[in-house]
Amino acid sequence: MASKKYLLLGGAMLLAASTSFAQVTPVYDALDSTKVPASRQAQQNNFSNHQYDFPAKPRDMWELGFHGGLHVINGTVPARPGFGGGISLRKSLGHTFSVRAEYTGSFDKGQDYRLRPVITTGSSAWAATAAANGGMIVPNYKTATHQLSLDMIASLSNILFYKAQPKVNWYVFGGYSLGLIDVDVDALNGTTAYNYSGINFSGSRKDIRSQLKSLQDGDYESNAPSQGNRANIGRKSDNQLLRHGADFGTGVAFRVSKRFNIGVEEKYTMYFDDYLDGYSSPYTSHKDAFSYTSIRLNFNLGNPAKRVEPLWWINPLNYAYNELSAPRHMKLPTPVLPDADGDGVTDQFDREPNTPAGAPVDVHGVAKDTDGDGVPDFKDKQLITPTYCQPVDADGVGKCPDPECCKNIVAKTDCNSLVLPSASFKGNSTKISAENEAILSSVANTLRTSPSCNILVTGHAGAKGKKGGVDLSSRRVDAVIDYLADKQGIDRGRFIKQNTPGESSTVDLAPAN
Repeated sequence: MASKKYLLLGGAMLLAASTSFAQVTPVYDALDSTKVPASRQAQQNNFSNHQYDFPAKPRDMWELGFHGGLHVINGTVPARPGFGGGISLRKSLGHTFSVRAEYTGSFDKGQDYRLRPVITTGSSAWAATAAANGGMIVPNYKTATHQLSLDMIASLSNILFYKAQPKVNWYVFGGYSLGLIDVDVDALNGTTAYNYSGINFSGSRKDIRSQLKSLQDGDYESNAPSQGNRANIGRKSDNQLLRHGADFGTGVAFRVSKRFNIGVEEKYTMYFDDYLDGYSSPYTSHKDAFSYTSIRLNFNLGNPAKRVEPLWWINPLNYAYNELSAPRHMKLPTPVLPDADGDGVTDQFDREPNTPAGAPVDVHGVAKDTDGDGVPDFKDKQLITPTYCQPVDADGVGKCPDPECCKNIVAKTDCNSLVLPSASFKGNSTKISAENEAILSSVANTLRTSPSCNILVTGHAGAKGKKGGVDLSSRRVDAVIDYLADKQGIDRGRFIKQNTPGESSTVDLAPAN
């Protein structure tokens, strides 16, 4: 009997596992307050506002289950396969623990193959047959049971460190059972005693049971012997045993969808009574117990817009891992990169790491020198010094000739002594910025005073002339020449263009004579 029961259990688990391909990963957002009851909204609000570290527990669905399967009595009399079935309702207390109320109705039969001493406790059903067979009987029984259980269930496989959500849920349980148990025996052939003299009890069990089946009428007309209280509820008057018991067991459920799962469960119930099979052996104090192996079809009840799945199907670590991977709620500090001189260019890229505080710098962290007079802007008291007023003093101030004495003098400029500033461009821009306009206006003034000087306009194509750099450099050179010719009126014939490797963000101007 035990081998058949476990064969059935293994087959049921294989059937349930074959349906698990339809798994749909449940989604639970800890930031979704629509699934949090009003009584816990204060905690949820504090969590959302970073005033509390933990989200509120959401509403979750109830589980309605229907079950059926193999039911047997482990007792003195060998059992035949019986059947049980019923309904259950389960509600979570948290991600691990839940509580379940359950009804199970069952029918069990048993037939011994041995002659045993008569037991008359609480009943005289076997008296006539025992008298006809020298005080011996062959016990049998038919038991019908109504069982109510209240169990605490602990889920063992929903807290996962390496998967998002559980597809299989293993659990154990234990609790209290109340049984209304109707035990009857087939002790008489109609109204007369059975005579076992024609039974060959030295044969095989199968043969003995076959002979007994031919002898008995299968009416189960008598109340079985029993101890303790009875209730006037059963098939026969005063034939219902009312018993309190303890149950425990284990099971596994396979998630098919958000609304449905299939389970296999083994439940063992002990009523601490030796008469559940209608016979108590005088040779042992062993108590009878119920064994119930069932297939369970479970349905989740509740509005999915307001409730999540039962919490035993939700991995409580899922939110934490998702937040680590793609933060939505965490407060992340602003990255701080080292910038020793505070000029806005990090030390990693700063070519002049000791620039004074507040000094304007270029993209490389080098102090700007707008007029190219060799005095950086933060020291320069004459930000735009014409070239003809250079060289300048330590404050960047040039010494210009007195206008009154130079009205009619045409200055002759040594072209090789001209010092001209560079124009800087950002990114891939070729546009003349307002800053460059000031620089090029100064260059134009210099060129007007040196009409015999030609200018070499040099662009830089980047390191090793990288792809695209030559074209960008040429367009910047053209932009500088266009501005000086079109906006400042300098003759285009005075400019000579060239491109060389080097820093691609500047265009340099130098005398070409």
